[in-house]
Amino acid sequence: MIKSIVRDTFFLSQKSAPATHKDLQIGQDLKDTLRANRERCVGMAANMIGASKRVIIVSMGPADVVMYNPVILAKSGPYEAEEGCLSLDGTRKTARYKTIEVEYSDELWKKRRQKFSGWTAQIIQHEVDHLDGILI
Repeated sequence: MIKSIVRDTFFLSQKSAPATHKDLQIGQDLKDTLRANRERCVGMAANMIGASKRVIIVSMGPADVVMYNPVILAKSGPYEAEEGCLSLDGTRKTARYKTIEVEYSDELWKKRRQKFSGWTAQIIQHEVDHLDGILI
């Protein structure tokens, strides 16, 4: 279901709770909402659609990947980026890393561990910040 984008900074600044099997619908809602905002969005966190759970979606070219309980295990190659967000006005500068390693559960609740770099790594870092209540 397409959800409205949350812009309440108090809500967005709260840390998200771990996701469980009962939260699989959030992944579908993120897919639908990202699809509806495709022209101006490349990733979302569950709190952006009103669910305070550790779930993100990242556009990786032709595929949109949902990650449940993502954790960044390693990062290298710091750089400064400027980012915008559907939930916030304008853009902000922030520190990011060129390469990251992430552990997460997929939509079948299988544990995955992958390395990402470049634009995809930047999107994941932005969305994980959302889960931690960090507004960039």
